[in-house]
Amino acid sequence: MHSLTDLLWHNGKFLGIAWGVWKVVGWLGNAIFFSRFIVQWYATEKKQQVVIPQAFWWLSLIGSVTLLCYSLHRRDSVFIFAYAFTWVPYIRSLMIHRQHKANRITCAGCGQKNPPPSNYCPNCGGKLK
Repeated sequence: MHSLTDLLWHNGKFLGIAWGVWKVVGWLGNAIFFSRFIVQWYATEKKQQVVIPQAFWWLSLIGSVTLLCYSLHRRDSVFIFAYAFTWVPYIRSLMIHRQHKANRITCAGCGQKNPPPSNYCPNCGGKLK
């Protein structure tokens, strides 16, 4: 009968994987990239409409760059190409988010920040300038 320790750690491998620094980098990249799914799902459930929060784009960027570094280390052309350009739309989305946030109009009546094309505050009904 094998103990739980024997099943997890066998022949110098944890979970059957020979671990090293680069293996940790690869798995960390996978974990970060996967976590964006949970963030987006949570935000959508909370608002009861499809929402892509800023954290989604940050996790996408960090996860994809981490996986690109891992794939470069492995010199796997398929893996490299898969992550070589994914960071471009992530950075662009972060830029758009930042620009949109900077252009918000603050309601003089209640202080709520509203998107630029708004004429009236949905919170208090006050006219926006």
